[in-house]
Amino acid sequence: QVQLVESGGGLVQPGGSLRLSCAASGSIFSINIMGWYRQAPGKQRELVTTITNSGRTNYGDSVKGRFTISRDNAKNTVYLQMNSLKPEDTAVYYCSAGRVVAGDLMITDYWGQGTQVTVSS
Repeated sequence: QVQLVESGGGLVQPGGSLRLSCAASGSIFSINIMGWYRQAPGKQRELVTTITNSGRTNYGDSVKGRFTISRDNAKNTVYLQMNSLKPEDTAVYYCSAGRVVAGDLMITDYWGQGTQVTVSS
């Protein structure tokens, strides 16, 4: 199995930036795509972004142009750089890992514990 440990969440003012990290350990050979979901109270879980082992990225419309996903293979870690943050970005952010299918869609097999991101003045 794979364990995902997230870090980097916190409180930031609107317009600010935050960088989330997700370190993977265990049977990481079994996964070929990772990404980030988020969920705010009373709202449906939303897929934010994904990145494949080959480096292909996809972004949800709500974050495109503001968020950037990247990976460091040596550290088995993915990052989410969040810029120009808005109050509506407030949510628990969950790192995820799984298998890529046609269209670079992700079947999620593993979840991180979540890290809270709060955007408020």
